[in-house]
Amino acid sequence: MTAVPVLDGTGDPLPAAVVAAAAAAVAAGEVIVLPTETVYGLAVDPWRPGASERLFAVKGRPRDVVLPLLVAGPDQAVDVAAGLDPVARALMERFWPGSLTIVVAARPGLGADLGGDGTTVGLRCPDHPVTRAVCAAAGPLALTSANRHGEPPARTAAQAASLPGVALVVDGGPCGGEPSTVVDATASPPRLLRAGAVPWDAVRGVRPPLD
Repeated sequence: MTAVPVLDGTGDPLPAAVVAAAAAAVAAGEVIVLPTETVYGLAVDPWRPGASERLFAVKGRPRDVVLPLLVAGPDQAVDVAAGLDPVARALMERFWPGSLTIVVAARPGLGADLGGDGTTVGLRCPDHPVTRAVCAAAGPLALTSANRHGEPPARTAAQAASLPGVALVVDGGPCGGEPSTVVDATASPPRLLRAGAVPWDAVRGVRPPLD
């Protein structure tokens, strides 16, 4: 079996060639592995035909869990959402980049293969510079933890590289954070969907600025 390329994504400045290679792989519909502040994740461009199917095949999971989108920042979030209300914007301002996934209404006709009914999309801006750089270069990416379904997520590049079907791995160093907190910002007030790294009390305490 051919070894999966593992590219060094550490350093300041970030290695431009590594970012370019990762962006080119997802543009070709490949499944890649990226680091986040929580765990390593399997990432694809969900607008590329067949890419999300490949991700689910690598994961070994049925298509019954909607994939979130990683974005480089609020500007990309605006492009995929059907408008962002003041609460969602305030949450992004307070907790991004970081471990908060914010569910918002999806832009009609978004066209990304994320599973579900397509009416909402979960957005997160990861607190990892190389992954934000890949999103900036390639556009928003669908991501799920790098592991076979039911197994622990990969916390090192070496663990992630053992997954069959992965085109390349970007090594950003060990990952050891808690899963992201998931909040439904389509509800008023927002609802907690999954507890995680960002305390729910901190999320509830965010208020949009007054005009």
